[in-house]
This record gives sequence, C-alpha cells and structure tokens, in this order.
Amino acid sequence: MGKKLIELKNISKSFGDLVVLDHFNFYINENEFITLLGPSGCGKTTCLRLIGGFETPDDGEIIFDGKVINDLEPNQREINTCFQKYALFPHLNVFDNIAFGLKLKKLPKTEIVDRVHQTLKLVKLDGFQDRHISTLSGGQQQRVAIARAIVNRPKVLLLDEPLGALDLKLRQEMQYELKEMQRTLGITFVYVTHDQEEALTMSDTIVIMNEGKILQIGTPEDIYNEPKNRFVANFIGESNIFEGIMIEDYLVKFVDREFKCVDKGFHLNEAVDVVIRPEDFDFVPPSKAKIKGIVDSLTFKGVHYEINVMVDGREYTIHTTKYREVGDRVGLSVEPESIHVMRRQRS
Repeated sequence: MGKKLIELKNISKSFGDLVVLDHFNFYINENEFITLLGPSGCGKTTCLRLIGGFETPDDGEIIFDGKVINDLEPNQREINTCFQKYALFPHLNVFDNIAFGLKLKKLPKTEIVDRVHQTLKLVKLDGFQDRHISTLSGGQQQRVAIARAIVNRPKVLLLDEPLGALDLKLRQEMQYELKEMQRTLGITFVYVTHDQEEALTMSDTIVIMNEGKILQIGTPEDIYNEPKNRFVANFIGESNIFEGIMIEDYLVKFVDREFKCVDKGFHLNEAVDVVIRPEDFDFVPPSKAKIKGIVDSLTFKGVHYEINVMVDGREYTIHTTKYREVGDRVGLSVEPESIHVMRRQRS
C-alpha cells in the first residue's frame, strides 16, 4: 500500500441539533480502494462531501498530501466526485460531456481529444463519442460519469453509491470493472455504499460506520472473519450470535456447552458474544454432536441451501450444499477456528 494521502483528524459535523460525524478519525492511503460502509444516515456521504469540499467540518482537520485543505474549494482540490445521480449534460454528446472539465482548463484541443479517447477506451465506450446521452443505457451513462471524473486525472476519485440505480446483474459487472479501472489508473478510490457485497467485492479497506462513528476498519477478510462487535457481525454477512462465557484462553461456553476455540486474552469467565457464520456449521450424526436440533425450513439459494434448524427453541441458520428434509433431526458441529469470540457490548 502507498503512502498516507488523506487524513481526517478529529472531524465533527452537525446539521442543527443532529450530530452526523462525532470525533471522526481515519486515513486513506495512496492508490487504495477504500469503502465507507454503513446504514442510511450513518454519516458516510457527509464524510465524502467533506473530503470533496462540498461541506466544511465544524471541528477537526482534513489533510491532503500533508496540507490542511479545510478552506479549499472543491475545484481547488485534486479530487473529483462521481455521484449516484450522474448529473450528465443532456444537451451534450458523450465526447462533450467527458471533455467539459478539460475545456474549462483551456487545454489544447489535440490533448483534449487524445485524453477523451483514451478514457473512452478505459471505460469500454470506445466509439460512443458522438452518441447522445438520452440514447445510452443506465450502465453506459454511469461509465460516462466516471469517464468525466477520471479524464481530469485526479489523485482521488470519490464515488457516492454510483451503482445504486443499476439492476443487479449490471451492478455486479460494474463492481469488477470499477476495481479493474482503479488498478489500471492508480487513483485512490473512496467509495460510499450501504451494500455489503459491493464493499466485500471491491475494497482494499472497509470502514464500518454507524451513527457518525467508526466501528471497525480492516480488510474485507478481517471485517468478515473478525468482527469487533454485534453490529459489525450482523451488518457484514449473516451471523449466528450467542451469549457466552470465556472460561479461559481457547475455551468458551455457549448454549450450555463448552467448545474449544482459537481466541485468547479475555478475563477468566468473562461474558462474551460468540459469532458463527452460517457456512461454518457442519451437519453430523446427532449421536456425535454437542448441538442437536430439528430442521425447521429449507430454501434453495442456487449455490447452497439455507437451512434453519431449531435448537432448544432457538433458530440457527446454516448454509450448506447438503440437502435435508424439514423435520429431520440433525447434529451440528463447528471447528475451533470458526468460532469467533467478541467482547460483550455494554448496553
């Protein structure tokens, strides 16, 4: 990963009595694809707008390449933004939409033509330069919006839920294309979404946000496999979460049974939360299982079955390729490395 490019230090932002960001701190590396992920209203778009210069923080510093940029206008920052509403000029064709910013800079005409055509190839719209915006599909319009942003060669591209208006299949295609584009360009991408799949698919780093605070920062693998609290575990993927007791290092008790685990560093008999992902349960004969239950429901999901098992009045969710009948008595097992122990949140 490259050097630290953007840093938000102790940022606070309120709108009236509503605190949107509360003593917010994180940094973004050069050439990184970082995603701000959280539910609606958590402050992620406000954070993006602060970086872009469309809002001013009440407190704290926004540092870009070693310099405080709080007072710089958006057009004075080496940052471009691609919004969910593409804001394309309907009266201009594709070429003129993309070239708009370059013309404002009064670049030579030959350089403008070269850069627009290079960018069209990059976003897979080569040959579309004369097309009218109204004739383009949603996915093509989205590519034009991205092309208009990257043709200026910014150091940072901010993307505010740019795939939100696309259908599922096109959205999935564009996830991979955006990541490939970011690698090719070597531009830092700061991406905002509430879609966990998008975040896991594209990001180098994910920032989990809720109610104006950062709950966890890490790689997609870290966030998924080592959530720090119940909110993160529930927000990223599906989870079975149990209240438990950490008896000692590498031994945890939940659902009235003791299990070996790989976690340590807790107090003896500390109250904890235990997370087991649905894909980490295995079916075994009931006679060999600590956990026994009855199959309550089964749904075919294409790649796997989602099976809900009732155990002592509680529903467990299991993802498996193994078929089970509703009403089957089953045993469940889980490997120590698939049991993730978290400190209990204070209510």
